[in-house]
Amino acid sequence: MLCYIMATSNTQHTRTTKLSLYWTCQLLGWSLVSIYWAYTVYTRDNYGAFYTLINYVLDIAIGICLTHAYRRFALHRQWNQLPLKRLLYRVVPSILVLAVLYVLLNNIKWYVYWTAIAGEDKDLGQALVYWDPILLTGLRLMSIWILAYHLYHYYQKEVATAQENAQLSILTKQIQLDNLSAQLNPHFLFNSLNSIKSLIEENPSKARRAIDLLSDLLRSSLYETNAELITIKDELALVSDYIELEKLRFEERLSLDITLDPSLELVKIPTLSIQLLVENAIKHGIDKSVKGGIVRLVISQRDDELLISVQNPGKLTARNTKGVGLKNLRERLALQYKTTAACTLTALDDHTVEAQLILPLKTHEDI
Repeated sequence: MLCYIMATSNTQHTRTTKLSLYWTCQLLGWSLVSIYWAYTVYTRDNYGAFYTLINYVLDIAIGICLTHAYRRFALHRQWNQLPLKRLLYRVVPSILVLAVLYVLLNNIKWYVYWTAIAGEDKDLGQALVYWDPILLTGLRLMSIWILAYHLYHYYQKEVATAQENAQLSILTKQIQLDNLSAQLNPHFLFNSLNSIKSLIEENPSKARRAIDLLSDLLRSSLYETNAELITIKDELALVSDYIELEKLRFEERLSLDITLDPSLELVKIPTLSIQLLVENAIKHGIDKSVKGGIVRLVISQRDDELLISVQNPGKLTARNTKGVGLKNLRERLALQYKTTAACTLTALDDHTVEAQLILPLKTHEDI
């Protein structure tokens, strides 16, 4: 029977293979279980070889029909996705119902044999209320089947969750490395260090500030972004340092306008997600414009969703939408939030591009 349970939950096979394994294991499991009752009716009730075989087949059919019906119902209701406590509230009544149906079907089978085949005069009412020891047998069999079925599904879900968490961790590390590489690529470092060099004589205090910013950015990228989630407040602090450092190169060509609902400061989001969108806005927007422009960051709430919008001057091109950073961010969102999160890049008009991040709203208590 455990073989059957494993077969029904093996999501790595195609539907055809899964059904084939399912029915093979159903037959095997209930065939083994029904051997005892076949032996009992043959030796105790003198059914004879032919009718013992018929009884054996019917016992298998009853077990398969009841458990298969439960499986279809549970899958339709998505019970395997429920928390353990809510699942127990459904499993216990289900065991009782299946056990009662098991008793009734077996009693009807017994009544048909003794009246239609053996020719004895049996009362249908008395046959239907004959519960001992059939009810205990039904409770035992259905309890074992249902509990094993859901325990295996729970195990499979835990394995899948562990695999997803491992993949998410890898992707998080990768995006951190990509982000660090983008921040510390030779061109970026060259421009930053040249800007600092020119400031040493002209404005020593500003040069010291630039060195502090570069140092903080290095420290944050290397040590403070290991977590998968970060509060918006902490993420914006990182973005602020990044913008201030980039302004050494762009000067008045670059400015950042932030609109944030203060109640959202402690909401947690994927680490470096806003920073990535701002970086793309500078790389594909501000840097391509002679006059530069304003990067507008708007963080708001819509029902149970968090909306993060980054707008910049520029035009949307195929190159903008196929960056490694955006690709990794979308993969992280798919693993972390399933289908409840999205990252889009659209052209609002001929001169403005918007990157929008939609996340389920989670506070620091939800994580």
